[in-house]
Amino acid sequence: MTNYDVIKAHYDGSDKGDMAAMLAPLTPDTQWTEMAGFPCAGTYVGPEAVVENVFAVLGSQWEGFGFTLERLIDGGDTIVGVGTYRGTFRATGKTMQARVTHVWDLVDGNVTRFEQFTDTFLVAKAME
Repeated sequence: MTNYDVIKAHYDGSDKGDMAAMLAPLTPDTQWTEMAGFPCAGTYVGPEAVVENVFAVLGSQWEGFGFTLERLIDGGDTIVGVGTYRGTFRATGKTMQARVTHVWDLVDGNVTRFEQFTDTFLVAKAME
């Protein structure tokens, strides 16, 4: 599998709610960064930390939180996913839709680093 195929499989797993497929390319050393201003802001290392600090938090705070992939760019060792986040913040009942870019760095089919860039203002508005 190419690095492109590895990340495509991650997104396919996300579409199906398949956490094992989503976590498959992560290693214990993978650095996962959520943008400052996002509800899960910070850098987490390893799949367990990502599940606990990102996926579990988003799942508990947001109804129907999801990512729609619109474009996947093959840069060899760097793959870029472009799309849209959507969801309803449970505490306010407000919906959110924000553009997002994910940058993935891989070595031998394993994610070494993930970084998210999104419009945190739109996310914060739903949380007010």
